[in-house]
Amino acid sequence: MALWGGRFSTGPDEAFKQFNDSLPFDYQLAEQDIIGSVAWAGALKQVNVLNQQEYDDLVAALNKLLDEVKANPQAVAVAGHEDIHSYVESALIDKVGDLAKKLHTGRSRNDQVATDFRLWCRDTAEHILAAIAELKGEFIALAERELGTILPGYTHLQRAQPVLFSHWCMAYVEMLERDESRLSDAKNRMNYCPLGSGALAGTAYPIDRQMLAEGLGFTGATRNSLDAVSDRDFVVELLSCASISMIHLSRMAEDLIFYNSGEAGFIELSDGVTSGSSLMPQKKNPDALELIRGKTGRVFGAFSAMMMTLKALPLAYNKDMQEDKEGLFDAMPTWLACIHMAQACIKGIKVNADKTLAAAKGGHSNATELADYLVAKGIPFREGHHIVGTLVQMAIAQGNNLEDLSLEQFKSVHSIFESDVYPVLEIDACIKARQALGGTSLEQVTSAIKYAKKNSK
Repeated sequence: MALWGGRFSTGPDEAFKQFNDSLPFDYQLAEQDIIGSVAWAGALKQVNVLNQQEYDDLVAALNKLLDEVKANPQAVAVAGHEDIHSYVESALIDKVGDLAKKLHTGRSRNDQVATDFRLWCRDTAEHILAAIAELKGEFIALAERELGTILPGYTHLQRAQPVLFSHWCMAYVEMLERDESRLSDAKNRMNYCPLGSGALAGTAYPIDRQMLAEGLGFTGATRNSLDAVSDRDFVVELLSCASISMIHLSRMAEDLIFYNSGEAGFIELSDGVTSGSSLMPQKKNPDALELIRGKTGRVFGAFSAMMMTLKALPLAYNKDMQEDKEGLFDAMPTWLACIHMAQACIKGIKVNADKTLAAAKGGHSNATELADYLVAKGIPFREGHHIVGTLVQMAIAQGNNLEDLSLEQFKSVHSIFESDVYPVLEIDACIKARQALGGTSLEQVTSAIKYAKKNSK
């Protein structure tokens, strides 16, 4: 029976029922709905709507129902009720009869679902924060393993300057730390309890909403009933956090797909995150990384859809807001799966240090060091930049690297060059020179790893 049927002389037709019902997806809120109902029963007892025996009977039945839905959540999805709230009430009636009908006193599905959804989002955020921390740890471990490995750094997908492979790892640690920070902030903002806000105007019963909120693990109670039942900022924030984090995961995936390619050959992915070709037996495809990259658009879609759903909705609750769940219920597990898969990819990487070093030495990536050498000799950087450009052209014409040019060739472009130019052009010197905070020198990267490990505890 619908929870709102008394106003209507006939029931909804079947097409509308299917269009309207949300149980096929909001069954995922079953545990939260029952936990919230236990808390609400306690609040009703405090204002003498329920006596002690009624409260005990309701709580016992709710706890039994909680065990049942945990054991078989899919059975809830196909139970045929309008939504998770009507399912829980019906199941409770089966257990304790008409007493179950007293539980909805002073409560609306509007504040009920807002509470359920925040509880679910808070639990999910905690799982994702734990997963991000594990992925960070895997990047840090890889950075420690490959501390001496040199990699060509890129801009515009052109070899630019040499960096430590560990510096690349720690760049993604920085991104993941921002993901953690954003998600933690979002979790803190969502952690206020709407229960007791009623349909829109608040409850008529003298419920201690602060105590109710704290009992459910919230920081406090929401302060405006109109906003409490219609606010879905927390959904938008979660999807925003997910989208930004998926950008980072997608960029990581793209880097590794390129590094794993036959053209680069910098890394080899483990067999556990790759697949073969049905036609070409030599292939080892980076499917896990490609799927991370592909699923990014799926998360973005949920974020965009949620913002469009909320745009221009009048206060307070509107049925449009039922569309808040399916996108989030898809995006959050997708994000979590991508984090776990990224961790598996990073854990199994084998780095070909000879290939990365050879690539870092190619492409004249020490040209900036040569310009800095000229600056140290008193030549303005812009003039030095032009001189080095001329030398690069000379080296390219001869099929050489800059360090292969003779001193006479250097001097043919400018007389200031001396034999002390050659140590400057060594790849280790290029790395060592980047000593400022955040640079790619061994000392700075080691310091970054120590800092990240300390912050991760």
